Amino acid sequence: MKRILFSEISPLTYRISMEKEILKRRLKDLLARTRFAEERVGESLPVVVYCHKSLIRRRLGNVNMQLQENKAVNLALAVKQIDGLVIHPGETFSVWKLLGRTSKRKGYREGLTIKGGKPSQGIGGGLCQLSNLIHWMVLHSELTITEHHHHDGLDLFPDYGRKLPFGTGTSISYNYIDYRVKNETAAPFQLRLWVDEEYLCGELRTMKPQPHTFHIRLEDERFVREEDGIYRCGSVFLDKIDTTTGRLVGSKLIRTNHAKLMYECPPDLIVEQPN
Repeated sequence: MKRILFSEISPLTYRISMEKEILKRRLKDLLARTRFAEERVGESLPVVVYCHKSLIRRRLGNVNMQLQENKAVNLALAVKQIDGLVIHPGETFSVWKLLGRTSKRKGYREGLTIKGGKPSQGIGGGLCQLSNLIHWMVLHSELTITEHHHHDGLDLFPDYGRKLPFGTGTSISYNYIDYRVKNETAAPFQLRLWVDEEYLCGELRTMKPQPHTFHIRLEDERFVREEDGIYRCGSVFLDKIDTTTGRLVGSKLIRTNHAKLMYECPPDLIVEQPN
């Protein structure tokens, strides 16, 4: 028989467990004395390192589209707390240090969340899209990712207008599941974020051109039938390219995907059978 965790007994025990983790993170940060980025300025730094935009309202399986509308509201509130942030050398960017706890009082609405590996909903839901966008831009920079979580082992929704390789997303939950980036370079970096009617938009900026550009590629993606279901497999690589010569100076594996499909397999999907 599978052992039941304290957090799985009831909604109350889940909340108790969550608040315990929140307190632990606060104490950990206090003891670590991390220098968090806080300064926000209205003027943009001169050089665009990378820019990206992502569609806000997406049809995800059978998820209620009202949650997508609520996500649009949540994203509009959140970007105002981060837009213009300058990450000075030696500083760390933290999503939750800037946003704080999401609440109805702040105007946040119920959006899509993931709980126990399944779609759920909660106040402030949908903000993973914001951390996804920031993460994608950071991957194309000299910044150092110090904390990154993923919806490990699960492919939750069918590809609907997917633009980025599977496995390059992020998962966040206040405050102990965070997304953090440290500036270990000699130059400041800046995040510019905004929303329009359709898209969440962002730019990562700095003072002068970087010595390298970066390319993320997905290799050997395939769907394989295993004993307990179908799995999406593949490898995500980050290539580092010298901007002067155009030569590849390094390549590293940043993600190995082995994620179980949590939706009905599309009829046109090619699935490898076990040997």
